[in-house]
Amino acid sequence: MILWFLLFTVKKYHNVGKMNNKRIWKIIIIIKWEKEDEQIVAEIMRRRFFPTVITHKAWEGFHFAGHEIRITEATDCYGAVVWPSALVLCHFLETNSKQYNLVDKNVIEIGAGTGLVSVVASLLGALVTATDLPELLGNLQHNVLQNTKLKSKHRPCVKELSWGIDLEKNFPRASCHFDYIMAADVVYHHPFLDELLLTFDHLCKNDTVILWAMKFRLDKENQFVGRFQTLFDLEVLSNFPSLNITLYKAMRKGRMKVRPSKLSV
Repeated sequence: MILWFLLFTVKKYHNVGKMNNKRIWKIIIIIKWEKEDEQIVAEIMRRRFFPTVITHKAWEGFHFAGHEIRITEATDCYGAVVWPSALVLCHFLETNSKQYNLVDKNVIEIGAGTGLVSVVASLLGALVTATDLPELLGNLQHNVLQNTKLKSKHRPCVKELSWGIDLEKNFPRASCHFDYIMAADVVYHHPFLDELLLTFDHLCKNDTVILWAMKFRLDKENQFVGRFQTLFDLEVLSNFPSLNITLYKAMRKGRMKVRPSKLSV
């Protein structure tokens, strides 16, 4: 159907001389992106499954990193539900595990929620610290430990992190170094965006890579991205228009490039 529409449109405008080659290729690229978006989103959503029988605790299942992952949710709490941005990030980590090799890497997830991203990172070999607000830690710890016990190379850690609060006390710059900071759907209509930016800034060293999946809802999200770019170089890794989600890679601005060491004489 898409191919038929493309051929019809190109032929129609070409015949009447109203479309040049540049516009034709622009339409082809847009349709190609839309098709790829549909295919990848369908693949991501196929990773999710639900219990076949009613259980006393609500949970959802996922297939990532060669394992079946069961995530217990708390539907009365915004931070204890699996959002699509987390699935996008998990799929990226799994399908790009050679380029972004997490084995033995120090990874921190901020706003971990149910812990799905932390679980997948741990199953891929990372030393994971999953963080969130104190009221979410019980469910977070349950999910992370239940799904990684005897399956991951390193035992993951679950730790409280309230954005912008006691950062130096709980995560001292001198001793805390993270290779990756991961975040999924941490930017939405809440009053703590200043504190979130402060947290990114505190945790990020010159060589730290931020992987951040974000769903755009309101102008406030766009404003945060603009402020984020004053501190970090931002690169779009993937874009999913049907989900309104963008996956970013970021690194600190002005970081020093690694130079080869001088040979001793």
